Amino acid sequence: MNARLEAVRSDVFDIPMQPASQDIWDKKYRLKSKSGDPIDRTMDDSFKRVARALADAESSPDKRAHWYERFLWALRRGAIPAGRITSNAGALEHKPATSTINCTVSGTITDSMDDILGKVHEAGLTLKAGCGIGYEFSTLRPRGAYVSGAGAYTSGPLSFMDIYDKMCFTVSSAGGRRGAQMGTFDVSHPDVKEFIKAKREDGRLRQFNLSLLITDEFVKAVETDADWPLVFPVHVKEQHEINLNDAQHIVWREWPHRENYVSRDDGLVACKIYGKIRAKGLWEMIMTSTYDFAEPGFILIDRVNEMNNNWWCENIRATNPCGEQPLPPYGSCLLGSVNLTKFVRDPFTTRARFDWDEYKEVVRVFTRMLDNVVEVNGLPLEGQRQEILRKRRHGMGYLGLGSTLTMLRMRYGSPDSIAFTDQVSRDMAIAGWEEALILAKEKGPAPIMSETFKVTGEMLRKRPEMARDGYTIGSEIEGRTLHARYSRYMQRVATVAPDLVAELAQVGARFTHHSSIAPTGTISLSIGNNASNGIEPSFAHHYSRNVIREGKKSKEKVEVFSYELLAYRHLVNPKAMPYSDKPEEKLPEYFVAADDISPKEHVDIQAAAQTWIDSSISKTANVPTDYPYSDFKDIYMYAHKRGLKGCTTFRFNPAAFQGVLVKEQDLENTIYRFELDDGSIVEARGNEEIEYDGETHTAANLFDALKEGYYGKF
Repeated sequence: MNARLEAVRSDVFDIPMQPASQDIWDKKYRLKSKSGDPIDRTMDDSFKRVARALADAESSPDKRAHWYERFLWALRRGAIPAGRITSNAGALEHKPATSTINCTVSGTITDSMDDILGKVHEAGLTLKAGCGIGYEFSTLRPRGAYVSGAGAYTSGPLSFMDIYDKMCFTVSSAGGRRGAQMGTFDVSHPDVKEFIKAKREDGRLRQFNLSLLITDEFVKAVETDADWPLVFPVHVKEQHEINLNDAQHIVWREWPHRENYVSRDDGLVACKIYGKIRAKGLWEMIMTSTYDFAEPGFILIDRVNEMNNNWWCENIRATNPCGEQPLPPYGSCLLGSVNLTKFVRDPFTTRARFDWDEYKEVVRVFTRMLDNVVEVNGLPLEGQRQEILRKRRHGMGYLGLGSTLTMLRMRYGSPDSIAFTDQVSRDMAIAGWEEALILAKEKGPAPIMSETFKVTGEMLRKRPEMARDGYTIGSEIEGRTLHARYSRYMQRVATVAPDLVAELAQVGARFTHHSSIAPTGTISLSIGNNASNGIEPSFAHHYSRNVIREGKKSKEKVEVFSYELLAYRHLVNPKAMPYSDKPEEKLPEYFVAADDISPKEHVDIQAAAQTWIDSSISKTANVPTDYPYSDFKDIYMYAHKRGLKGCTTFRFNPAAFQGVLVKEQDLENTIYRFELDDGSIVEARGNEEIEYDGETHTAANLFDALKEGYYGKF
């Protein structure tokens, strides 16, 4: 053991901010006047602005003064509100039309031209306010279906997605911030193959992340090598044209809404079978697409709805753009992350440890802070405002898990790292729900907790134990009981905190959901000094990040160091560098990065966290370019078996697209070819600089901008 490892001081330490981190804070989160003059002089001024804005939601001058100090303490000790809060809270005088909410989902897009275009308008207003938005598009009838009102055949859902895509690019370009959208699609829709292949066209749907809604029934069909029916609901006007009892032509399925469709008392909707496909063949198509193009992602939608705390009044079919927030129609959720690196004491030494007491106290204070965001939500649509006020959804998570594990000398994916992930997630959950009870007693529970609901056949189908408890169709039951007693997640919390959950069933919680792990890309890089994103390991310890610069015609390459490498160089060995063969520069073996982690280890870490996270987790399993396809496609089945709500992978494939995070080695090894107007060919390595159109670009970023059609449009 190097003696220098024992010399690290044990009190709280500060690592100097790297230039890239300071720059991103300045460009994205620092409040400036209309003329561009800084109002936030320092990052601490940003903290003070946010603390003041959220403390002002308290009910009295004494409380506002007290909680301003407590909120500021938490912000300085690792609480990081999400980007919309950090950017917009306390900025009303300068940005009156912006929101503090990151995550929204559109109202259900029903199968009519009026509603499709109406939802485009609503989405434009939502994106203009700075929110991301998700939609389900499999509610639209398949391509080639007859539209009686128009006397023609529909062009299908994908053609309408193109409209949303163009709208998003236009709105985000005008507003200076890239718009973010998620498009989800049911795996049983007749146009599912078109959806899977949509982004293979250069420049198409680039304002979207795409995810398939994967059901347990489909996974079972893959496992048993069965045929898979491709279906769409039967309109009430069509019910006399088909035998609803004919299993060869009709299946009964969950559907986002029942209006104008044939349905049963148990909530299932009659769906016409348009055709069948071998489930394994469809699975193979999905796997090859994710291997080559990193999309579509997987949303295990039955798991999402089974574990939803609002299981009795929501049918979730879409998520926010990064997938960590499955939300109902017009649903929205505020976000915030706790920087775990702030609680490491004596890093890189045999005495390295995590300060659990301070961590839990930050979670408690941060929970109250985020709850106050509901009062200053700034959402543009009435439906969105009603949803967040009625349910007060929170999405607290953490960032820096990978960096923290390294500082504690644990290898990401190892058994001790999985145990740590379980504990850090469980402690956040329990501290958060304890605060939910305290806040409910002080300020009142979320309004939905006090509402009375009539028991339906659908409720009894989903929760058969309610019948055993004496409930029948038509019985009345309060929201707080449905939430605390019959939600599968709260039943899990009750295994470790039974008295807390029992009291929540009596009083009602201040919010219906507390936790969610977001990708935290720019807040990790900026305020977190490039601590690892969310639940991820560090992408690499020295790499490039492609960032959008206003006025620049392609993305700009910015070099960054991981937080743990900065800390190691600052506290232990200033010469340390990854991949070095020199003994004086070598890093310990526990310094691992995304490519060093097996896909199974990625999933195991996510599963450990998901046990205690009541919403979902944005997680990407990075795999090397040369990772065998035969091993790759097993990741998704393993994720399903481990109880995840979703799964996303990324494999560097420059022929398809240029990622946001890029390793120098990948750029060095990739040759980009440009054909000039005179027919001549120019070749350059990805990290080489090229003069073009009066600007300097890396070859990789210039190639991507030209191929994808966004060159000069930022």
